[in-house]
Amino acid sequence: MLTPVRWRGGVLEILDQTELPWKEVWRELRHWEEVAEAIRTMRVRGAPLIGIVAAYGLVLAVWGHRPGRERDARFREAFEELGETRPTAVNLFRALERLRKVFERHKDGPDLHDLLLAEARAIHREEVEACRAMGRLGATLLPDGATVVTICNTGALATGGYGTALGVIRAAREMGKLSLVYPLETRPRLQGARLTAWELLQEGIPFRLIADSAAGWLLARERIDAVLVGADRIARNGDTANKIGTYTLAVLARRHGVPFYVVAPTSTIDPNLTSGEGIPIEERDEGEVLAPYGMKFAPDGATAWNPAFDVTPAELITAIITERGILRPPFSESVGSVLQ
Repeated sequence: MLTPVRWRGGVLEILDQTELPWKEVWRELRHWEEVAEAIRTMRVRGAPLIGIVAAYGLVLAVWGHRPGRERDARFREAFEELGETRPTAVNLFRALERLRKVFERHKDGPDLHDLLLAEARAIHREEVEACRAMGRLGATLLPDGATVVTICNTGALATGGYGTALGVIRAAREMGKLSLVYPLETRPRLQGARLTAWELLQEGIPFRLIADSAAGWLLARERIDAVLVGADRIARNGDTANKIGTYTLAVLARRHGVPFYVVAPTSTIDPNLTSGEGIPIEERDEGEVLAPYGMKFAPDGATAWNPAFDVTPAELITAIITERGILRPPFSESVGSVLQ
């Protein structure tokens, strides 16, 4: 199984996703500051994977350091800085908080780094297991010979292994139920064109890549059985933040009567938010729009607005597929039930 991150003897190795699909580059990270940089620059991305990598980053903050004020200060600095790298993905904060609790219980002990590593590995393992469970559940919702649409990258590259929405696609393929996938390019960083297409090619899953703006016409003209998307944060009422363009896709799916499924682990649900209005939306550098990957298209003097995410209202979501079950409206009740 493809995995974009691995721990080897005090070194965190990541598959640099900014280099894909042109080449596979593994980078060795030895300091928590390098982990923060990798998250900010999207060398690693996807809500579950961000949480996993940040957890390993906290391990690096104390690795090889003896108990004392200096080690405590390093951990707390890393905790704060890693928490500021990507504000929308709630998995990041959940993972950091889990390691903080371990730190507070064992900060004066000589085996702190081993205990933190065990917790980081547990988070990694749990995310992959959740993806496999979601894949099996989600595949049961698809008919035989299903044709589906997806956006961004929600596969192993985004989750540490298997995937959320792409995990459902994988499971459906394994069950012999999948016919074709239409991944959206996902501008401006082209995660669909670069990463999802790359993953689908690795496993021989049939697909046809489309421009984001072609989604409406596709849903109007072809038989599409489902739209499958991931999530970076889900409020208690079911409002869901995901990659920019997801809201548009949800509106189009409702217009054409196509089921719209959010696939996400319960670690993506924020129990402190009653609705999507409270979800912080990251705004990234305008250069990603004006000159994506250094290729300048806009004229000199042009400016751009570049929100990385949008929020899909719960009323447009058919169901939320989690590792603990398929949640259906009213989400204020079903989402709350899996948080108990």
